[in-house]
This record gives sequence, structure tokens and C-alpha cells, in this order.
Amino acid sequence: MSLLGRKFPAPVARPMAPFYISGLVILYGVNSFANALASTDEYKNDPRNPNLKTQGSNGH
Repeated sequence: MSLLGRKFPAPVARPMAPFYISGLVILYGVNSFANALASTDEYKNDPRNPNLKTQGSNGH
């Protein structure tokens, strides 16, 4: 007897493939948009910007 119960031969990955693909496309688009916004003049010098390179080191 299986711990998960009876196995049913229902396809899962093939019917859900369009949703997986569209999710990846949306994530790629959001990432590209966030990177574009982080490199604008308004946020280029913001200390919360992860792309900001600090000139001096504070020992950490």
C-alpha cells in the first residue's frame, strides 16, 4: 500500500505547459523592466539600488 494513495494516470505537465511558459515570460519581462528602471537617472544614485558601486569600503 502506498503512502500517497492510489496513482491515477492523469497528465499534469503537458496541459499546464502554457501556464509554465507564460509564467517564465512574465518573470523575464518584470526582471527586464526592474533592471531598466534601476538604471534610470532618477534611481542611479539611490543607496537602495543594488547596482550602485560604493567607492570606499567600511571594513565589512
